[in-house]
Amino acid sequence: MSEYYTRVFVAIDGSAMQDEVLHKAIRIASTNHASLFIGHVVDTAGTDATVINSKELVDSIKGRMEENMKEILDLARNDENIPETIFEVASGPITDTMVEKFIKPFKPNLVICGERGFSSVKYMFVGSVSTYLIRAMNCDVLVVKKREGQYF
Repeated sequence: MSEYYTRVFVAIDGSAMQDEVLHKAIRIASTNHASLFIGHVVDTAGTDATVINSKELVDSIKGRMEENMKEILDLARNDENIPETIFEVASGPITDTMVEKFIKPFKPNLVICGERGFSSVKYMFVGSVSTYLIRAMNCDVLVVKKREGQYF
């Protein structure tokens, strides 16, 4: 059997939707016997790089996230249908860093992210990671939508 998705990248952002996005990514990776790469970018755009030691910041955030997501990460790491689970954190402008440090080297054929739901004012200025991924990726992109309220 030839699986369609063999390399799944999931972008996480620390939002309330993160667990739902991760669970979907794990189910898809497991069903397809796909490698799974979980990536988070600490947005340092607009900060003074000389003030922030990005390696210490990234290591600290990665440690906290691994602790907070231990159950979910263990679920992926212990799934015999997922040959590889990678979790990385990097810092920089979100979309550029995500593509250069995570997506290009991993070469996924499916990218998954959550719908964060910025206000329309903030969206005008910073855009949307999910919109960027939909437009920029040469592979399928799954945007996990919020499940509250009416759908119609």
